Amino acid sequence: MTSDGRVARGDRTRTAVLDTAVALATEVGLHGLSLAQLADRLEVSKSGLFAHWRSKEALQLATVDRAVAQWQEMIVAPALEAPRGVRRLRALHEARIDFYAARVLPGGCFFANTEFEYNARPGPVRDRLAEAFARWTALLERLVQEAVDLGELPADLDVPLLAYEIDALGISAVMRSRLLDPDATYRHARQGLLTRLRALCPDPTLLPEGQS
Repeated sequence: MTSDGRVARGDRTRTAVLDTAVALATEVGLHGLSLAQLADRLEVSKSGLFAHWRSKEALQLATVDRAVAQWQEMIVAPALEAPRGVRRLRALHEARIDFYAARVLPGGCFFANTEFEYNARPGPVRDRLAEAFARWTALLERLVQEAVDLGELPADLDVPLLAYEIDALGISAVMRSRLLDPDATYRHARQGLLTRLRALCPDPTLLPEGQS
């Protein structure tokens, strides 16, 4: 039991450290993230972190994995509780915008930032990010296809295109919100998807105005 308790505490500590790393990466960039910077932010010794991650790249890869887990916990999992179809699609988009509006991360969106940062930096970190982006795209397309299969979206719908549009609304929202009026930006992102889905859905009552 004592051993299990130490392991659990160690896991919680590691997760807390990586949450800080994700947040810090949105400020200084994932490429700029280092063990020294993270140690300074946490006010701990670099050697203590070095016991967990033996290199800057190992820390960066672990940070990507933690960002994925955070996205799953705070955005995807709650949205999947909504009924399948257009309501689940909308719930996913709303959860994403809520995450941005709450300013969970000081620099906006870990993934939107790193997508630009690493598009011309080949290597293991870029590959790990590409895998995460591919899984996110696949999820969006799967949820759109579910809505088609349920008859809540047209049978001839271009599924990848709608998934792309949904993601683009999210990326635009978080990027524009950093320099322009965030309330207006998030409102437009929410309304943009609602208007698009209501135009496609044969039963728009599934998507009432002003409700997630």
